[in-house]
Amino acid sequence: MALLSGKKALITGALGSLGQGMVKRFVEEGATVVALDLPNAENAEAKLAELGNGIRYFGCDLNDLEGTEKAVSALADEVGGFDILINNAAHITNQPHEGYSVEEYEKEVRVNSSAPFVLTRACSKHMKEKKAGKIICMTSLTLNGRWSGYVPYAASKGAMFGLMKTFARELGEYGINVNAISPGAVISDAEWRFFGDKREEYHQWILENQCLKTRIMPEDIANLAVFLASPMSDLISGQNIACDGGW
Repeated sequence: MALLSGKKALITGALGSLGQGMVKRFVEEGATVVALDLPNAENAEAKLAELGNGIRYFGCDLNDLEGTEKAVSALADEVGGFDILINNAAHITNQPHEGYSVEEYEKEVRVNSSAPFVLTRACSKHMKEKKAGKIICMTSLTLNGRWSGYVPYAASKGAMFGLMKTFARELGEYGINVNAISPGAVISDAEWRFFGDKREEYHQWILENQCLKTRIMPEDIANLAVFLASPMSDLISGQNIACDGGW
């Protein structure tokens, strides 16, 4: 039997590299997936159709926290509650800290850690009623302190770590598991966007620093997410699990 057969999952940031990897694997494992990304995302339906059957696209602007909580609460009511929530959506930029305005800093924190707060509240209501649920948050390798240029991103992922820990404590009595995945330097669209013509130099730097000399792919993160969403992880909660090739 598929590991996630009969489960309903909400995956945010579903059209990015990591998101698509998780959507595909969750569908393969029998889950019914609602893929949340920006409203009117270009070619959303076509992209999702390539990942599997029956995937529902749900447009939502995570910058609007009150609107997000209201919309996702109504969505959860409509589907009878989600069994799995993946807080994957992220806004990421790279520049020296002097280059950020306060508004830019706050936007990154709002999307990356404040939105998961309201999403978790919206989805956990039904999970509490069912006395079961799996919530997975995405932290980051940038928390190891070896990266510069990511001040708001790293700060937001540190907040995500604290969010995961406290939600794990508060929701544990209802049989809800809350964990985090800390991805390493995954080959993704963001890598191309940030490093461009310096990508080969970046690639070599990553391999020099990893214990394992193989680059991480989105499916590697997706496989860990499947494990944390499945019954195999029923007694694991409050953990931040790295999939980073060893740093």
